[in-house]
Order: sequence, then structure tokens, then C-alpha cells
Amino acid sequence: MRKVKIAAVQATPVYMNLSATVTKACELIAEAGASGTNLVAFPEAFVPGYPYWAWLDTPLNTPVYFEALYKNSMAVPGPECDQICRAASETKTVVIIGVNEIDPNLTGTIYNTNVIIGSDGSLLGKHRKLVPTHAEKLVWGNGDGSSLCVYDTEVGRVGTLLCGENTNTLARFALLAQGEEIHVANFPAFPFTHWYEEVEAIKIRCKAHAFEGKLFVVAASGAMDPELVASIKPNAPEQLAGKNFALSGTFGPGGLPVGNQIIDTPGIAYAEIDLDTRISAKIMHDITGHYNQFHVLSLKVNRDPALPLHF
Repeated sequence: MRKVKIAAVQATPVYMNLSATVTKACELIAEAGASGTNLVAFPEAFVPGYPYWAWLDTPLNTPVYFEALYKNSMAVPGPECDQICRAASETKTVVIIGVNEIDPNLTGTIYNTNVIIGSDGSLLGKHRKLVPTHAEKLVWGNGDGSSLCVYDTEVGRVGTLLCGENTNTLARFALLAQGEEIHVANFPAFPFTHWYEEVEAIKIRCKAHAFEGKLFVVAASGAMDPELVASIKPNAPEQLAGKNFALSGTFGPGGLPVGNQIIDTPGIAYAEIDLDTRISAKIMHDITGHYNQFHVLSLKVNRDPALPLHF
């Protein structure tokens, strides 16, 4: 498949409610699939929500939130994951969705994970965020190189990184060098940055990766609404009252937008792409091919999983 219809979902979860958020995700997959979509991308940590309290409260007050998040996180594979896989199969769509993931064997650790599902409903893999960003370190554990992968799907070779990872030049190059054609970059709704504007930061990351790699980049961000703000219960609600905190849409090999974009409000941003347009774009720059010298510059990736026990 060289011509692909993409849906970038910008939505709020049913905050801290695992089953209800998974149901909502399946409904959004059905909605996108009904329009002929081939790939659906969801925000970071969509299931069951982003841990805003790590930024808004003191560490001494957060254990109660962490326990609630842990109890509403999902195993991959697991029953909730199976439910999303069925939705992908029923609509024949490739799905990349951000979840809070737990390993049933390791009580007390949550991972920030993107789940990659094939259009036949098969679980292709998962990517755990390598390093949580800033305050997120109080919530999520580290990922490892075993999930720094590109997946062969019916819509092409798909890779994904979470939020700030799309600022990591080496992580992005590792995916490009595996032949990545479509890149999913997902983000939370993040309205309280004062040192940069989130929408512009998303554009910089996505346009840079699209232009440098000559591929298509799908941005999928969370949304913020009064119900979500009430669920978070911040000490200062005005901290969540910013603008330009979320953008969803697709960027092409020249770094320009393809299809429509959504800023802040919930919705689905659609784009129709042609993967063959990548070919002529690479005449100028192919940084994983003719436009590099690998005896001068190269990258080493450790694919060993970080396990607590080796036999």
C-alpha cells in the first residue's frame, strides 16, 4: 500500500478509568475506520490519561495518584489490549496508541508505552519511552533499546517515539536507519509550559524529522476540556488554562503539513499521503544512504532488554 489515509486523534481520555478509556479508544477507531482510514494514531498515555499531578503537586502528595494510575494501567498483552486489537481488526486499521503499561511480574513500575497493532488485529510490538521527561521521572520507569524498532505493516514501515523523545536526534536516526516511512510522534495536552509554546515545539520536532528523514510524520496530541481539568483537581486551575497546548496532524517529506491540522480542540485530523513521494525527495538528502559517510559517522544501538534477572 503506497497511498495511505491517516487519522491523528486529538481527544481526552475518561481520566483514570481504564475500561471506559479503552471503550472510548475503540469508538474512535471505529469512527476513523468508517471514513476509510488505514492508520490511526492516538496521544501519549491516552489510556487512562497523562499524570499531570507530577507537575502540579509535591512528591509527598502523589502516592495516592500513583496507586490509582497503577490500578488503571494495562498489561501488554492483556485483556484491554485484546479489546483494542479487535477494534483494529474490525476496521482493518493499523493503530498506534499511547498507554500506561504495567508488567504483572513487577509490581510498582509503570511504563509510558506506545502499542503498535496491525490491521489484522495482531500485536506487532510496543515501545517504552526510553527516559521520562523531567517530572515524569516520578511516575514512569525507563524503557530500553529492545523496543527501538520499525514495524512492517500494511501501510508501510512504521516507527514511533513518545513526546520529548522526538527531540532525541540519536533515537530518531535509529528509526530512520531501519527504513522508517511513517513516524508517529504523540504528545499529551500540555498547557502549562512557560519556557516554550507546545504547538510550536510539536511543529519543530515533527517538521525536522519529516524533512531530515524524507518521510511522513503523524503528530497525535491529547486534548483538554473542563471535565478533564475537574478530574485532575489542580491546586491552581489557571495553570491548565493556557492556549496552543496541543496539535494533531501530518507532515510530509518537505516538512510541510499534509491534510488538516487541529489545535487544542478535540477531533480527528485526516491526511492522505503517497509514500512514493519520498523517493524524489531523497535525491537531495538521504541521511541513511548516499548523503552520509558511515566510516566517519555511525550509531550503535544496544538492543538488550533491561531485565532484573539473567540466568
